[in-house]
Amino acid sequence: MESDPETRRVLFICGLHRSGTSLLHEILAEHPDVSAFRNTGVPKDEGQHLQTVYKAAKSFGGPGRFGFDPNSYLDETSPLCTPANRKKLWTEWARHWDTSKAVLVEKSPPNLVRTRFLQWNFPRASFVVVLRDPRVVALATAKWAPGASPDALFEHWFVCHDKFERDRRALRRVLLVRYEDLVSDVFTTAGQLFEFAGLAPHRPTTPTLNGLNERYLKLWAQSRLDHQITAGRAAIAGRYGYLG
Repeated sequence: MESDPETRRVLFICGLHRSGTSLLHEILAEHPDVSAFRNTGVPKDEGQHLQTVYKAAKSFGGPGRFGFDPNSYLDETSPLCTPANRKKLWTEWARHWDTSKAVLVEKSPPNLVRTRFLQWNFPRASFVVVLRDPRVVALATAKWAPGASPDALFEHWFVCHDKFERDRRALRRVLLVRYEDLVSDVFTTAGQLFEFAGLAPHRPTTPTLNGLNERYLKLWAQSRLDHQITAGRAAIAGRYGYLG
């Protein structure tokens, strides 16, 4: 197989922490024509920790915070977009992939605000963006973001998805997957995912648990945060079928 980042089919999983990126990563990694990072020794086998070209989310505050730092955002105008860095990024990731496979998968939450940068480095890239109700993401992320208020975690969802929506028009191949659809009907959603990736049908065996959102939504309904959904926030969430 080619060992050129400009010709390889790399699929990037994007989505905030606690949005279902790990679940989607496991489903894709099961496919016989896919190579995804496994047993790398870094947190959640995320590619952001397996390269030295750009900084990982922890440099910008970590889960629930990184999107607030403008320096976490990258696109094709970044000074990091050089042929040398493209080659370096490929080399550092390729050592963890089976490059004989047709599709190579990388998953990291901050990909959500770096899609255009990744597309510049991998022109044949595809992006799967995993979405989950912002109320659930805010409450579920709290234990990973000590000291962050639920208000701030909720706002972080909108800041990051607003950046993605602005960049989305520049992406050549992108698929949106709602976490709620994935866990309620994994076979249909996985089928759509494999078709998008140009892969043959495959029946996933990765276990999924439906109903996990409910306890967070109950907590949300009991909090004052239920009254902090502004018109602007509702408009963004409404694009994905949330807060309706």
